[in-house]
Amino acid sequence: MTSHLSKSGSVVIVGGGFGGLTTALSLSSCKERPSIILIEPRPRFVFSPFLFELLSEELEPWEVAPSYRSLLASKGIVFINQFAEDIDLEKKLVITSCGEVINYSQLVISTGSKVDNLQVDGVEDYALVFQKYEDVQIIKELIHSLNMNQLPNKNIVIIGGGPSGVELACKIADLLEDRCLVHLIELQDRVLHNGKSFNQEQIEKALRKRSVRLHLNSRVLKIAPNSVEIQNVLEENTESYCLNFAGLIWTAGVKASLPFGLPESVLKDGRVLINSKQQLIRHENVFSIGDVALDIDQSFPRTAQVAMQEGEHLAKNLLAQRKDQELVPFKYIDHGEMLSMGIGEATITGMGLTISGSLAFQLRRMTYLSKFPNLTLSVKSAGSWLLGYGKKLF
Repeated sequence: MTSHLSKSGSVVIVGGGFGGLTTALSLSSCKERPSIILIEPRPRFVFSPFLFELLSEELEPWEVAPSYRSLLASKGIVFINQFAEDIDLEKKLVITSCGEVINYSQLVISTGSKVDNLQVDGVEDYALVFQKYEDVQIIKELIHSLNMNQLPNKNIVIIGGGPSGVELACKIADLLEDRCLVHLIELQDRVLHNGKSFNQEQIEKALRKRSVRLHLNSRVLKIAPNSVEIQNVLEENTESYCLNFAGLIWTAGVKASLPFGLPESVLKDGRVLINSKQQLIRHENVFSIGDVALDIDQSFPRTAQVAMQEGEHLAKNLLAQRKDQELVPFKYIDHGEMLSMGIGEATITGMGLTISGSLAFQLRRMTYLSKFPNLTLSVKSAGSWLLGYGKKLF
């Protein structure tokens, strides 16, 4: 279906994660910027690659989770701190959780992802997660209780050996005292299964160095209040076994966080179906990017790097459409992979580098600082880090 575009109407962006925020800020920097409205329920933007450093207090909260108000100040962007309760594609409007009705000429759906329990019993009731700013304090308190001998069980179990799982395992192992153990459970035959080979090797070394107990080729059957039932997937008819824990953190899966109101005709596999120009099928003035979007022509990893590139590209396409110009297909450029490996260490494959250790940690931080959505915040954070690092040198 083709929708008539009002060139004087607003660009409404639903979701202020990496993709949505990048789109809004990129649009706001243009000379002929349109009216921009960003709808996001969270008060803070979370720079998720640095959540691990927030846990270890290597970074401050203002560096990792600045408020949207501070990021959008003087940008000419209207910020609505609410949920998008309903989207009506036919009437071209969004209804917020407070009942506010917002009309759009162009709509961007970038609502990201949420935890997928993969149909494992007990995930929602007994597992912790590590996605939001608030999750950091919960896990900090768990680590503190373990180190203070306030819990009878000394195990922390992490489910999922992807990037989040391995980074979390290394960081928590560094924060725990030696008598506490970290167990990492992964369904595949090695951690970081889809990662770069150099990073895989470095992460495996980092886990061994920290005595993290690996349970590879292992499926989680059920999670109870203080134990998890596990089964080896390679051995037929093998009996399951239980592992007791003081805390269990689920990093094994995510799924698209779909807003309400979208018809089934624009969805596939639980995601919003788009073409290579980032438009919804049959709705040329509606766009989608990030984890919630599914491109019919190409597939991309669900990372911040992809979402930010998509946001920058989408801003250009939104302006092109308003000028009746041809839209350009999005092309992803892989700049590599950077992972933290505990306190003060990281591993990098990309930008012409394969490097790990403390220097990689410094490069990772400076690279991410350059990607911060606010230049003033980036400079302030870089100054804070350099001063702190200088103190360690003298």
